Amino acid sequence: MSTSVLFSTFAPFPTLSLLAPSDTRIDALYELLFRRYPDLPAGNCLSISSHSGSVAPDTRLSDLHGESSNLVTLRLVPRLLGGKGGFGSQLRAAGGRMSSQKTSNNDSCRDLSGRRLSTLKTAKRLVDYMEHEQDRKKAAADAKKAKLENLERKIAATSTDSEAHAGKKHRFDDTEYLEESRELVDNVRSAVTTGLLKKKKKKAKTTHPSGSPVTSSTSADAIPAMSTKVQDEAKATVSTVSTVSAITVVASA
Repeated sequence: MSTSVLFSTFAPFPTLSLLAPSDTRIDALYELLFRRYPDLPAGNCLSISSHSGSVAPDTRLSDLHGESSNLVTLRLVPRLLGGKGGFGSQLRAAGGRMSSQKTSNNDSCRDLSGRRLSTLKTAKRLVDYMEHEQDRKKAAADAKKAKLENLERKIAATSTDSEAHAGKKHRFDDTEYLEESRELVDNVRSAVTTGLLKKKKKKAKTTHPSGSPVTSSTSADAIPAMSTKVQDEAKATVSTVSTVSAITVVASA
């Protein structure tokens, strides 16, 4: 007696049908399936079970159908190759670690009135801030006052040092420089005197005819008669000499 077997498979395979003797065992169906459908995966990758659960390999087809029917419906599913296990213990260990890391942040919770705890904490911080407003203003004013006083002390100390340096006399002890300065002043004075005498003589010669004797009175009268330009040059030269002399005197002091 033969039994018709229908296999509900997995994609991309359709429903398979097979005609086998009624005394065929479940484990012998793999060979019959591979003969009829050679595109199926290997036998160690497939598993045959009923819709109600697993079926023992030594079960016969006649044990699966009744007296009035010779049709058996089975499932052909791929096997899932797993490891040695331990996944459950890993989950339990991870759960224990997560439970140990408990958080104390419950701001998103609500109280009996329906308000969030974060809102209540914010309101409490705002009240504290308003209560200590005067203290903060006083502290800021004291800090500003202390800063200004420190700045004033620094300015006063700087001014005192400047006045002390300004009123203090310094002695210049460079002897070589002083000697060179005196020589320079003497040379300038000699040059100015020589230039004035030359201009006086030249002016006297141009005033009197040639060959006329030049007396001392004539030379004396020629001094006021010098041109304005010569007088200005003489004044400038004298002021320069005076300035150099003053610098030398200050340096000597």
